[in-house]
Amino acid sequence: MAINLKKGQRISLTKDNEGLSQIQVGLGWDPIKKSKKKGFFGALRSATAPDMDCDASVFMLEDNEKMTSGKDGLIYYGHKTSRCGSVHHTGDNLTGEGEGDDETIIVDLNKVPSNINKLVFVVNIYNCVSKKQHFGMVENAYIRIINMSNKQEMVRFNLTEQYTDKTGLIVGEIYRNGSEWKFGALGEGTRDTSLDTMATRYK
Repeated sequence: MAINLKKGQRISLTKDNEGLSQIQVGLGWDPIKKSKKKGFFGALRSATAPDMDCDASVFMLEDNEKMTSGKDGLIYYGHKTSRCGSVHHTGDNLTGEGEGDDETIIVDLNKVPSNINKLVFVVNIYNCVSKKQHFGMVENAYIRIINMSNKQEMVRFNLTEQYTDKTGLIVGEIYRNGSEWKFGALGEGTRDTSLDTMATRYK
């Protein structure tokens, strides 16, 4: 049974899961549907939700909380797999529509290089300025971790805060703690308007 975390809580992924290696990190969200409007002849019609291209990405950080040098510091839809093979982004969802995870990232904990101590999972809205979109227009946002050996959901963190005017989300992190791997529920909203501006905090 999955453990539901609240913002700020942390939990060990490996302490009670001996041999855990491959995990799937799923991130999901839904655009908030507009309220019903009257159409011709006074009939109510449901307005569709706006397309929101939210992108999940991973920053691979060293001990100093900075991205590792080279291309592998950032895994996203444009650079899907780290050279070490430990992190793989499965692809871009352009609208956020549909059931289940909108974007998923596969992590092999045993393959994460020893100089990498933290994986930070973030979400930003593509072209948020020109589209005038922010995370107050999103609902049902979450991050969850699945043990790929048995397909069981281990941990879930539902982002229940109001993120009006926030255009970036630092959702959660997986990090080393001695010989363990832990997960921290962050849920921090930012005003970063692109993945590039979000990356500056880790350079």
